Amino acid sequence: MQFLCLIYGTEGKDPQPGTEEFGAYMQEYETFSALCEQNGVLVNANALEPVATASTVTMENGKPEIMDGPFAETKEQLGGYYLLDCKDLDEALEYAAKIPTAKYGRVEVRPIMVFE
Repeated sequence: MQFLCLIYGTEGKDPQPGTEEFGAYMQEYETFSALCEQNGVLVNANALEPVATASTVTMENGKPEIMDGPFAETKEQLGGYYLLDCKDLDEALEYAAKIPTAKYGRVEVRPIMVFE
């Protein structure tokens, strides 16, 4: 089964580039990614650019309406994801707990819907 681990955090709350903590933080991500690869569960992973670069598209009266930024007004923003192929939800949750941002924000785990 595939699970999407959505990584949410408050921008600026986690270790920031240029600080001593940032190097260790990024090393945790490298270690986690290597673990997922080694165990054969990593399908894909990416980080997202800051929320200020986001755009939201909706259709109004048959025409696209484009807004700057994310649609949801929340303090936590989607910052990246891991797509994992795990045997079940319990295994996916075990991996999600190891994602470094879980210490500073939240990781939402959702199964991928399979259309056959």
